[in-house]
Amino acid sequence: MPSTSLSLLDRVRCRQNADSWSRLVSLYTPWLEELFQRVGISPNERDDLRQEVFAVVCREIVDFQHNGQTGAFRRWLRNVTMNRLKNYWRQRQKAADRIELAELDLIPDQIRDLEVVWEREHDQFVMRELLKQAERSFAESTWKAFCLQVLHEWQAAQVAQELGISINAALLAKSRVLQRLRQEANGILDEI
Repeated sequence: MPSTSLSLLDRVRCRQNADSWSRLVSLYTPWLEELFQRVGISPNERDDLRQEVFAVVCREIVDFQHNGQTGAFRRWLRNVTMNRLKNYWRQRQKAADRIELAELDLIPDQIRDLEVVWEREHDQFVMRELLKQAERSFAESTWKAFCLQVLHEWQAAQVAQELGISINAALLAKSRVLQRLRQEANGILDEI
């Protein structure tokens, strides 16, 4: 991960480098895939829809201003995604020879259901993806020391004994990884 103090979101907004955009796309691709699959969108259509979402994000993220409120980016991206879904369903209805009224009635419910899922599961999903991305940037011993302390709630002394390192090294590993995660997640996740 780059050592710049800007968060991933800030680097994408400032268009500092293609790597930041690529990381944002890789972070959100599985999330969007899961959401679109939940509402029964076919794999080919999911790819097209996901590209539409990222096209809007690419075009509009420079104007996104985080207002400092919890979940601002999450809500903004959710709105972009839900608007793309609404457009998808409208286009699908126009293309159909016969409109099934029962199917039309389900669309608002599907949007509401996805919005609930988004609010409930977004941060957990994105944190798992950030952890996957971050792991590649640290030595195995640093990563293991972090995981044992943060994810498994071991005390630093236990970690030091298990890994054959000093307590200070265990604490430093935890601190370095958490610092990187906070930097990357700033503006994307509510808390870390």
